[in-house]
Amino acid sequence: MTVLVISGTGTGVGKTVVTAAIAALARDRGDGVAVLKPAQTGVAPDQPGDLADVRRLAGDVETRELRRYPDALSPEAAARRSGLQPVTPAQAARAAGELHERHDLVLVEGAGGLLVRFDPAGGTLADVAWSVGAAVVIVAEAGLGTLNATALTAEVATRRGLDVAGVIIGSWPSVPDLAARSNVADLPVAAGAPLLGVLPEGLGSATREEFIEEARRGLSPWFGGEFDPDCFAGSVSAPT
Repeated sequence: MTVLVISGTGTGVGKTVVTAAIAALARDRGDGVAVLKPAQTGVAPDQPGDLADVRRLAGDVETRELRRYPDALSPEAAARRSGLQPVTPAQAARAAGELHERHDLVLVEGAGGLLVRFDPAGGTLADVAWSVGAAVVIVAEAGLGTLNATALTAEVATRRGLDVAGVIIGSWPSVPDLAARSNVADLPVAAGAPLLGVLPEGLGSATREEFIEEARRGLSPWFGGEFDPDCFAGSVSAPT
């Protein structure tokens, strides 16, 4: 586990919180951690972006952002609209490699889903993962519609020769409905990979101390956490 690509099934699914949680546990066990955001969209130059949230939650980790665009669009569309240069998969892969020379773990956080375009040539986060030989962690929603989005993401990754390490629910509701409780068992099937964690909604507003405790509780031992998918599934299982 040296370079991981964190990809959502869409926007607003909790990628940044998941990225910060993985980084926080790695840092807590003494590993050197870096987080790369190839393209940040929807944030003005003087505003804090996703990497500011990662540093606030995870602590002292190196972060690098390659491009920033003010419009909340795909990186390609945002670059075109702003007149700024797009970021390419080759640039992102090179940056990940440079960071990996100095760190035990590099996390590459995407913008939206795996196939959101970075540049006019059609480069995507999937190309970055393939270039650096990184496994993909899918961050999924809890509720209705997540199974299809997760299955599509996993199928695309597999067809492109990528290893899907697992799926993490990025924002577990305080009062889960029937779909969410049922999806706990069905998401690993859709992903063709294990459930590696479930993080509670609102975790992004926690203190650093609260955050690392929830990260430890909500992430798999694969990341240094204590999450047991079978125990969790049994505690929230939907009635049959």
